[in-house]
This record gives sequence, C-alpha cells and structure tokens, in this order.
Amino acid sequence: MAERPPGPPGGSDGDNRDFDWMYGDRPAGSPPPTQPTQRQPPPPPNRPEPTRMLPTQPRPDAARPQPPRPAPAAAAPPYQPPISTGSTTGGPPTRSGGRGRWSRPRTWVTLVLVLILLWVVYTVAVPIFTWSTVDKIAFEPDGDRPDDQPGTTYLLVGNDSRKDLSEEERKKFNTGNPSSSLADTILMLHTGSGPDVLLSFPRDWIIDGRKINGLWDKDDPTALVAALEEQTGVRIDEYVEVGLDGVAGVVDAVGGIEICPKESIEDPKAGLNVEKGCQEADGEVALAYARTRATTLGDLDRVGRQREVVAAIGKKVLSPWSVVNPVRWWRLNRAVPDFFKFGEGTGPIDIGRWALAMSSVGSDGLTCTMPVTDGSANTLDEERGRPLFDAIAEDRTDDITKKQCTKTGVPGS
Repeated sequence: MAERPPGPPGGSDGDNRDFDWMYGDRPAGSPPPTQPTQRQPPPPPNRPEPTRMLPTQPRPDAARPQPPRPAPAAAAPPYQPPISTGSTTGGPPTRSGGRGRWSRPRTWVTLVLVLILLWVVYTVAVPIFTWSTVDKIAFEPDGDRPDDQPGTTYLLVGNDSRKDLSEEERKKFNTGNPSSSLADTILMLHTGSGPDVLLSFPRDWIIDGRKINGLWDKDDPTALVAALEEQTGVRIDEYVEVGLDGVAGVVDAVGGIEICPKESIEDPKAGLNVEKGCQEADGEVALAYARTRATTLGDLDRVGRQREVVAAIGKKVLSPWSVVNPVRWWRLNRAVPDFFKFGEGTGPIDIGRWALAMSSVGSDGLTCTMPVTDGSANTLDEERGRPLFDAIAEDRTDDITKKQCTKTGVPGS
C-alpha cells in the first residue's frame, strides 16, 4: 500500500484521514478513525511549502488479464472494376466503366486516315480506269505542217452526228436529220506564257469553196486539222472531240451548269425556251442553248454561247465538290468514254490542263471569234485576222488587241 503524504501544516492527522479513501485505506464515505492530534511544525520562514506528489494507484481493472490483441488485418487490395466478357461487336474484353476501343482518340484518328487514303486511291484510280476505255483517234495530217511552236494549242470539235442517238434521243434533243455528220463547234484554245486565248471559228467559214464544218469526218479529222493549220499558221498540238449527246450527258453528270442568255430565246427547232438572265440548266437545255441560232447575229452569236457552255462545263468539272463527291466523280468519269474522243498522244495530264484552261479563260484570258467582214460569218477579215493568228502562233497573246479579239468577230462587239 502506498504511503500517505503527511498532513497539511497546522492540521491534524485526523484531517488527513478524511482522504484515506483516496489511497485505499478505507472505503469512501466511512468516518476517519480517531487518533490523537499531532501538530506539525510550521514551515521555516521565507521557505515555500514543498510540493506534494500523490502516489499513483492502479486502476481497478489493471489486475484483470487482458485478451490478446488481434493481429492487424492485411491492407485491402485496390478496387478493380469487374471485367466484361466482351462487346456485342465481338471486340476484346474491357473493364466495366472503362473506355472501349471506339472511345479512344487513336482509334478515330486511324479510321479517318484510312478513309482519306481510300478516297485518294479512289480519286486517282477512277480516271486511270476511264482513260483506258477512251477512244483515241489519229488527227495529225500528213504533209507540210507548221513547225513546233511555243505554248500548247488544243482543237475542240463538237460534232452533230446523230448516228449513235436513238430515235427517242433524237426527238428529245430536236436533232433532226439522223444522217447529218458535221462539225457543229470548232474551238481553238492556246495556252502559253501570256493570257490564254479561246478562239471560235464560224462553221460557215468558206475555205476553197467549202464550208469548214464540211471538212470534218467523224472517222478522220485530219482534213479539218490540215485546213485550219494552213489558214491560220497555228500548229494543232492536241485534239478533243465531243458528240451532241456528250454535251447533255456531261452537264447532267456534273449536276447542271449556269447559263446567262443576254436575251430571251424561243427556238422550237432547237427545243429551247429560256428567259433573259442567269439561270441553272440541265443537259437538255444546255445543249439546245449551244445549238440555237435564233438570235440577232445567228451563227456568230452561237459560237459565243458554245464557248460559254464549254467553259461552264470545265468549271463545274474541276469544282472541289465534283472531286470530293464520289458519286458525282464516278458519273462524270463514266460519261467521258461515251461522249469524248481524244487525239493519239494526248494524255490525261494534257486533258486536265485543257479543262483547267477552259474553266478559267472567261475570267483570266481572252475569248474571241475569228474576225469576219461586215458581219458575214463566211469571210475572214484578213486585216484583223492575220495579226491575231500570228500572235497565237508566236505565243505573243499579250499583243492581241481588242479590235482583233471580239466576242462575235465583228469590230466593236
């Protein structure tokens, strides 16, 4: 048992016994035992009373046996979401709540790259296949020809042959005589160091007593090429031929073109009825618009409309939408073998350059009709015509004057 601390100075021992229960000598609440009073000596002067420390007592339950402490539990592993058995698309198993294959950015980037690659292959392969099926025709005449000249000169001939048209198509396009086979459109395009020049020749131009359109033969265009080279001094480098139905087919393949008649035209023979002003035209209307002569200057007006239609087709063919749209790209390329022929030695790159020049010549180049005398469509105006031809042959198109290059071939037009 711990010893009790001495009683307070001046106090009785009995007073200290009031606190015996704190030290385990008697139960709490029982009266302290009686003992003789014993006085404590007073503390020395100027000396503080010493600090008394109470002895520690064990808690009542300290003597009880303590059960053994359980060993600390092992740390729980981190949470792992359950693994699914796979998606309905047959993909590999993925963790529930995690990102699947199609939610990863890398998957979508790969898919886009693959689609772009397929589109590029398709865009290149379709014209290559088309070119392998296009008819090639010998157009270079024998005998003396102009020497090689700077720049490139293309000859475009639009024939009005009805041979390959069905009776229904001849009725639809109002083509008339099924045995007719003439050069309805004759266009010369020159590209070089200066502005591009698109020059139209009236089909009624008389050469050696014959109209120029009668010199063309659908199976042998060499006579027409030879006559043009002899009369103009310009060497023909490339040859393009398109049929009547080809104009309508290509216009429909590119989704129509815009035409801008300067006057209202009603021509039952051509099957045309259009109002003045710019408007959309399908293949049937575009063909009739290019063929009609029911205007003030007749054939001289017509060559201008033919240039307009050809340029509009070229612009639509080379539009980004025609290339990006796979359906239109396929229809356009499949229309080419049915309607076009190209000269031997003319390659797809040459045709691409020709189409590009045709689409831009109206805004960046010169569009002319062969100079004629007194509004006549069958006689060359030598004074204005010869300098024009020489400038093309020598690739000096910057020197061509407005007097030499007019829309209808008539001065001031």
